[in-house]
Order: sequence, then structure tokens, then C-alpha cells
Amino acid sequence: MALIITDECINCDVCEPVCPNKAIFQGPDIYEIDPGKCTECVGHFEEPQCQKICPVSCIPLDPRHPETREALLLKAKRLQEKGPA
Repeated sequence: MALIITDECINCDVCEPVCPNKAIFQGPDIYEIDPGKCTECVGHFEEPQCQKICPVSCIPLDPRHPETREALLLKAKRLQEKGPA
């Protein structure tokens, strides 16, 4: 699954730079996550770095985007082959 940032976000700016896929961006009100780029850090780290660093724990799994670990690995590989956005 991709992750999602909830409205508890305090715009502290710590999650965006730790995302290896550049899936996190500043939205109109709070940070947001592009589900097409989010791999829960699969292929990079053992755990999602944004969840690990978030001081208010506002980054749960997004139930609207269910994905298996295998699908996340394939997405990570595709994103790495594509290069930086």
C-alpha cells in the first residue's frame, strides 16, 4: 500500500527529504504523498522513513491503494530505472 499523510500533519518539513522516491510534496494545506511513487520504502529501507521520522505519527497506510510487497518491489524497480523526477 502507499502511505497517506493525514490532516494531523504539522508541516514540520522532516518527511519530504527522507523519501527515496520523492513521493512526498507540499500540498495546498499539508504535505501529501503521490501513491504512484510511494513504495513504503520497499527496495530502499526496512521501514518507511517518513513514518519513522514523523513527530506526530500522521502517516498511516492508505487503504485506497492496496499493494503487495511484490508489487511495491516492482514499482521501486520501475522508479529506479526511470531515474529522478
